[in-house]
Amino acid sequence: MNSSLFTLILIFSALSAIQLVYYVVGKLQPNKDYAAIGVRIKTWWGMLFIFCLATLFNPIVSLLSLMALTFFALREYFSMIKSKKADRRLFLWAYLSIPAQFYWIYIEWYGMFIVFIPVYIFLLLPIPRLINKGTVGFLRSVSRAQWGLMLMVFGLSHLAYFQFATPQYGAGLVLFLVVLTQLNDVAHHLVSMYFGKRKVVPTANPYLTWEGFACAFVITTGSSFLIYPYLTPLDLTFGIVSGMLISLSGFFGSLTVSVLKRDLLIGDDDKFEALKKSYLSRVDSLTYTSPVFFHVIRYFFDFM
Repeated sequence: MNSSLFTLILIFSALSAIQLVYYVVGKLQPNKDYAAIGVRIKTWWGMLFIFCLATLFNPIVSLLSLMALTFFALREYFSMIKSKKADRRLFLWAYLSIPAQFYWIYIEWYGMFIVFIPVYIFLLLPIPRLINKGTVGFLRSVSRAQWGLMLMVFGLSHLAYFQFATPQYGAGLVLFLVVLTQLNDVAHHLVSMYFGKRKVVPTANPYLTWEGFACAFVITTGSSFLIYPYLTPLDLTFGIVSGMLISLSGFFGSLTVSVLKRDLLIGDDDKFEALKKSYLSRVDSLTYTSPVFFHVIRYFFDFM
């Protein structure tokens, strides 16, 4: 407990310093758009709060907090869809899958956790859309709901499973994952803002550039090398490889969600701008980094 408390105090101090720098820089350079970084800092504070609950109190509290996070992320995803009355029952079934998915985590039934959404929900979700709703728009409605469940529920739920899969190291692994994921996003954003020229997908996300990707990859990998001995039981090789995996998967997660939002909100630019500060903008990278990191660690290490 003393070690965990020291880690929490250290992280709190670092976040306070970052918050102060963000405030000062924002005042000195009011013409620069630092909104995306502000969103990330808020995410860090939220994740620190969840980490405190899990470390100092009970992992179940963390489980419930992350379940609420997936609910809000899925709700905002559905809010982007121009749905019809026939889709409401479909969305209800999707929401009901959230407590079931987290229940499998609570009872540590890994087999059901890993197949529940990709297999059972995938096969059963079309049923409410089929019953007395006709065939018009069927594929589009069901596929959009399934894609949202895969990202916002299945992907993010891996964050909660760490502490049940390995109670001894789970909290540290989650913190390691979240810190590197958010650091990768911020580094990518800052480098792209000041030095980025070649945009990856300019129509979907003007902040993603190849220069930002390269610099973020190096920064995240280097940071992983520095902090892995303190937060994880990983060896040197996987301490470095983990940083590479988190950077790559975080990039693809942010890119995918950006394109997804643009596709769903074509013709609604005001709503697209509003959603830049939403839950989706805060957890977009985590929808990819969480399952990738979880399964790589579980495959190569016995403590998972």
